[in-house]
Amino acid sequence: MADLHEQQQHILVATFPGQGHINPALHLANRLAHFPTTHVTFSTTISGHRRMFPSSSSSELQHNLVTYSPFSDGHDDGITRSNTSFSDYFSIYNRLGPLNFSNILHSFAARGRPVTCIIYTILLPWVADVASDHGIPCFLYWIQASTVFSVYQHFLHGYETLISTHAHDPLFTLPFPNLKPSIQIRDLPSFCIMSPDHPFYPIFETLKEVFEKLESQIKESGGSNYKPKVLVNSFAELEPDVDVDEVELVPVGPVLPFLFEDQLQEEDDGSNLFKADDKGYMQWLDSKEEGSVVYISFGSFWEFKKEDMDEILKGLKESKRPYLWVVRKDNREKELLEIEGEEGDDQDGNGMMVEWCSQVRVLAHKAVGCFVTHCGWNSTLESLSCGVPMVSVPQWTDQGMNAKSEVDGNGVVKGEELVRCLELVMGDGEKGVEIRTKAKMWKDEALEAVSEGGSSDVNLKAFVDGIKKLIK
Repeated sequence: MADLHEQQQHILVATFPGQGHINPALHLANRLAHFPTTHVTFSTTISGHRRMFPSSSSSELQHNLVTYSPFSDGHDDGITRSNTSFSDYFSIYNRLGPLNFSNILHSFAARGRPVTCIIYTILLPWVADVASDHGIPCFLYWIQASTVFSVYQHFLHGYETLISTHAHDPLFTLPFPNLKPSIQIRDLPSFCIMSPDHPFYPIFETLKEVFEKLESQIKESGGSNYKPKVLVNSFAELEPDVDVDEVELVPVGPVLPFLFEDQLQEEDDGSNLFKADDKGYMQWLDSKEEGSVVYISFGSFWEFKKEDMDEILKGLKESKRPYLWVVRKDNREKELLEIEGEEGDDQDGNGMMVEWCSQVRVLAHKAVGCFVTHCGWNSTLESLSCGVPMVSVPQWTDQGMNAKSEVDGNGVVKGEELVRCLELVMGDGEKGVEIRTKAKMWKDEALEAVSEGGSSDVNLKAFVDGIKKLIK
């Protein structure tokens, strides 16, 4: 009789230790773990692992259906922007990460549980090399929109000069093939027009290596018809006109646990790097009328200046709508703390400010009628899947492509503009009704895509069947 581990496939999902990377990677790992005869391991850096599981140190552990096996990137105690530059971080990360990740693969093989497939997210280009050294099939999981992938592909294959020439003309339309609607300079991911001396540019250099690895796979295949498969956390109905000649984009999203009846998560699923506020924000939402609350959150990375927050607060006050606002502890200003009462409400009792919360639980609550967001891809998908209209305030990377917002020259949304947008989205006017109807439509489309026989469901099952054949 064959050994059990020989019968099972062992998929390892590897990701960068950022909240926006861990969420979609872990959601995919959990989804894959529900496939028969499939064992799944999730791997991020020790610093990320410790924040997910504070009591586990750096040891391997089993949580629900997934094994967690961290690797060292040379920064096991984590980093801050004040003590480590991105250039220094990636220099060490790209040197030590591959060595320690390779040790994980050796360890599993030595224990009779060899990894048979690796899925990695953006910012881990070296994973493809490590997988090749071990003879393990490897696939990229693109955790941004298909459209953004296509834009980067064009940028890196013939359009960089054109873009740099017109970088100061935000309305210049780029002649990208296979993309609808048309893309203007102002819509591009910020990396495409970022100066090489920008402190965030090392992130883009690492991202470019991901595309170089895909190109290497094509060249090494020796066949002109070979196209690497790239899993995408999107769905065909949302981005129907995106086509990339060089690779096969495989939409498998939205990969969000609450969309799957057989994959209901526990409250503490390990995915959050930030501790949720212990204020009773869900009970506070319970006390509000349906569709009345404005939810505001700008993700786990961007730090807003006092000017930004003042304008947002001004708009929220003038709108006179109840609001739940996430302001991370590391991004709070003394002036904002002073407006809060003892119970977390502001002084007129119309809003609540929390340091962190379960975003999906909030978006799924019937009281929430609008999401003011930076439009990171995870937040965008969560809002679409919950049927909540968005007012977008994009700041950098792919956010401008995910949504458009009227901001001033410094990227600050004005209070009066926020009031106008909230009234447009949540008001009784014809446009508001249209927006809310469309939001409900996207909720239904997202659920249909991942349901049995839906486009993303079919794609993911076909992918899993395909990698099973690779190990037979």
